[in-house]
Amino acid sequence: MTTQSPALRHRARMLAERTAGAAAPLGVTTGTAYELMLYKLADDRRRLKSIQSVERKIEVKATLLPEYTQWIDGVLAGGKGAQDDVFATLLVWHIDTGEYERALVMAAYALEYKFTLPETYSRDIATLMLDEFAEGYLHGKLAADPQHAAQVLCAVEQLTAAHDAPDQARAKLHKAIGLSMVAVLDQADDTDIAPALIASAEQAMDHLKRARSLSEACGVKKDMERLERRIKRAAGSA
Repeated sequence: MTTQSPALRHRARMLAERTAGAAAPLGVTTGTAYELMLYKLADDRRRLKSIQSVERKIEVKATLLPEYTQWIDGVLAGGKGAQDDVFATLLVWHIDTGEYERALVMAAYALEYKFTLPETYSRDIATLMLDEFAEGYLHGKLAADPQHAAQVLCAVEQLTAAHDAPDQARAKLHKAIGLSMVAVLDQADDTDIAPALIASAEQAMDHLKRARSLSEACGVKKDMERLERRIKRAAGSA
């Protein structure tokens, strides 16, 4: 990665901001600066396509993302909502690499202005977020910190609530939220739920119930049964 001076980084950000701001709201981003970013992205994608290992692809994406920082910052600061395929693709890359907070900021902008993903992606942004953030907890980095995961996943739920998406994808997110909340309870007490935490346990149960109501195949039945027994024991101790 080439290290730019602060002056060059500032110039790149201002150029991105002016380019994004010049495009009509809900139109399409154009201009020389944008074309150069599209060219760079195409080049980086060719490099990624030559790599067979998914793990290695993610590692390379993580090294590439800082090169796009000024473009993203400029779009967020000056953009009026014009479709930007570079920005949309980088949103996916941030999720892929576990840069979840940055991805949430980008997603809020992209969803507000009804961005679409490039044709190489089969899902829309809302569905992709539901799937990938849930997967980040169920089988990924988010599981390392359940309390942080619960906050991030709830933010995804709020961002996507008004957007159409398959029931299975939304069920997956509710499952991840519920299980992350259960994991937080486990950290507080790995055997029984303290009476003071019954409300938190019931909130976790609500998410698991919602997941099952959306998709019975989501696999939360046994988790619900275990949590129900723990809530009853806690209520009896209260």
